[in-house]
Amino acid sequence: MSTIRLLVGLGNPGPEYSQTRHNAGFWLVEQYARMHGQTLQPETKFFGHTARIQKGAMDLRLLLPMQFMNRSGNAVATLANFYKIEPHEILVAYDELDLPPGVAKFKTGGGTGGHNGIKDIVARLGTPDFHRLRIGIGHPGDKSKVTGWVLGKAPQAEQQLMDDTITEACRSIDILMQQDLRAATQHLHSFKAQREK
Repeated sequence: MSTIRLLVGLGNPGPEYSQTRHNAGFWLVEQYARMHGQTLQPETKFFGHTARIQKGAMDLRLLLPMQFMNRSGNAVATLANFYKIEPHEILVAYDELDLPPGVAKFKTGGGTGGHNGIKDIVARLGTPDFHRLRIGIGHPGDKSKVTGWVLGKAPQAEQQLMDDTITEACRSIDILMQQDLRAATQHLHSFKAQREK
């Protein structure tokens, strides 16, 4: 496991989207910044909001792309190229239809799962080989309802599950930074197991 140097959260800019399921990646990076006493600031040259966390050996940049979801790759590639960050040093957090609310999972490489933000990042980086943190938002049960689902607000009980999971996922990112992906994955897994008891 190499060092993670860039944490990206995917979402759509604008107040009308801020509470929608599709913005789960934004929520995670905003929460992670808060936990480390940082505030994300607009950075026009990177087409997004950025922050930097430096603690000991950790030097991590945070990024929220502020172009719409299907153009997320522009901000990621621009910042990564500028700071010479390799794809395997990037972790992208985003909403995942195939996981229920209350579940988050790490993944490295692989397909896009039809996620427009991930598709664009793969296209712009020229490789799928970056790390992902998938935040479960559940599935509406029918393909035709997906757009309304991801751009809709979750009911309070589901939102609470997602919020709790995001808090644990932020802790697991700290573990990832200090130890490795295996330890971080174990932390997320044990949180899920505890909650299911």
